[in-house]
This record gives sequence, C-alpha cells and structure tokens, in this order.
Amino acid sequence: MDRKAHWEEVYRTKPRDSVSWYQPVPQASLDAIMRHGSNPAQSLIDIGGGASTLVAELAARGWRDLAVLDISAPALEVARAAMGAESARVDWIVADAANWQPARQYDIWHDRAVFHFLTDGAARAGYRAALMRGLAPGGLLVMATFALDGPEKCSGLPVQRYGPQELAATLGEGLGLLEHWHESHVTPRGGMQNFNWCVFRRVSG
Repeated sequence: MDRKAHWEEVYRTKPRDSVSWYQPVPQASLDAIMRHGSNPAQSLIDIGGGASTLVAELAARGWRDLAVLDISAPALEVARAAMGAESARVDWIVADAANWQPARQYDIWHDRAVFHFLTDGAARAGYRAALMRGLAPGGLLVMATFALDGPEKCSGLPVQRYGPQELAATLGEGLGLLEHWHESHVTPRGGMQNFNWCVFRRVSG
C-alpha cells in the first residue's frame, strides 16, 4: 500500500480523536509560532495537517492567510467540516509533500506529522525541495519529529527518529536552528510518544 492509500484508509476508518497523534489543542505548536514573533498578518501552511486543529485555533485568533496540505483528502474533509463556515478562509491542498511544488511562499511552515515518515533519501530530498521553494526567506520552520527515544513505528509504518542535530543535518543548509526541545506526548489511549521539536529560520534566499 502506498503512502496515499495508507493515510486515506486511516482517516476513513478511525475517528479524528482516536489517532495517536491527536491533540484537542496543539499548544506546543501555537506556543512556538507565537514565541518567535509571528502574528496574524503572516501566512502559514500546516504540512500533513490532516485532521489537526491548528488552523482552526489560528483562525480563531484572527489569522486569515492559512493553508493545510495533506496526502489524504478524507483527512482534510474532517478538518474542513469541523471548522464549518470558517473553513472557506483556508486553502486546502491535497498533495504529497515529498513531491509537491508550491505555487507560492509562506512565512511559516509547520510540520508535526510528515517528515519522520519519510524513511528514504529520495522522499526527504523531495520534501526539502518543496520546503525551500515554499518557505519565504526569513521564514520560520516549526517541525516536530519522533525523538531518538521515540517510537520506531507509527500507524503501522516505520519512522525515522531524530535529535536536533540529526534533523538540522538532514534538512541541510539554508536553515538556522533557533531552538529545540523534547516533548512527551500523551496519546488519546494514554500511551506516550516522545517528540523532538525544532524551530528554524530560513537564512538564505
């Protein structure tokens, strides 16, 4: 089963609040975005946002230039339906981040769900190409991956685990690491998943 088929099956068969990565309020993401001087006049794209509540939370805070990209159309439909009329303000993009060509640039690129699933070099290279095309110079990258002591699999798929130095080296030049931290995420079933969070600033054009 390819990535697209896998995730469409997940979101067709599991309730939004039952998947292990679900958060009622994505507080770590919101705090990181605000901590680095971001404001509602800026643009943000949530990569692999799926059924996440991040854009709904930002819209409620006055953000208007928002986009969500996910490989799964059913995941986006869940998030769109939950937002109601406000969903018309969001650009919903069905695409695989590993081979996507952004048509514009964003001030903030957020990813809590995708990069650690890219376990082969070609997919990671494709993602980086999309990132460097889609993140504006001076823009902010907020990324969470499974930590070095995190799970080896998620949703039945193998993952690539990272520490901050490993992630910075993998993403390559043009991104300056601003901060990093370790988070223990409690899943809806009470399990624990350890995440590595990193915030980067794009430092090259």
